[in-house]
Amino acid sequence: MPEFDEEQFDQITENTTETVEDATTDQAGPPESDSDGLPGPSEGDDTGEETGDDSDETFTRTYVEKLRRESARYRERAQQADTLAERLHVALVAATGRLADATDLPFDETHLDDPEVLADAIEALVEKKPHLASRRPTGEIGQGSMPSGSTVNLAGLLRSRAN
Repeated sequence: MPEFDEEQFDQITENTTETVEDATTDQAGPPESDSDGLPGPSEGDDTGEETGDDSDETFTRTYVEKLRRESARYRERAQQADTLAERLHVALVAATGRLADATDLPFDETHLDDPEVLADAIEALVEKKPHLASRRPTGEIGQGSMPSGSTVNLAGLLRSRAN
């Protein structure tokens, strides 16, 4: 929630339209709900502040709705940031080539900041569970095209057979 200085707080409270006492008489309707579908505080709900004389006022409905929309946007941004951080983590693990499946290493934010910590975590995981390591064969394994020592001359073969 944003911090307000005294002047801003006074301006906000002056712009309110109902007092707590006036709002309690209008509570016969259903409770309002915010963008999440959960019931939110109605204008007459107690805000947790001490009650006093006529100086107790509530925020306007439009101001509260604006704050709720702003909070919802921040929650969405935080969710997107978490998703992107997890995708980055998987990409960094895959770039090392040490694991067969990059999602085998659990997400940790410290892996994003320090490549040495990421390398140590991968090494520890491979030592603990060697079956998760990447199994890429290297060198001559007896498959694929093989270079031969001599070349084949088809014209020479045909001449030798013609005689």
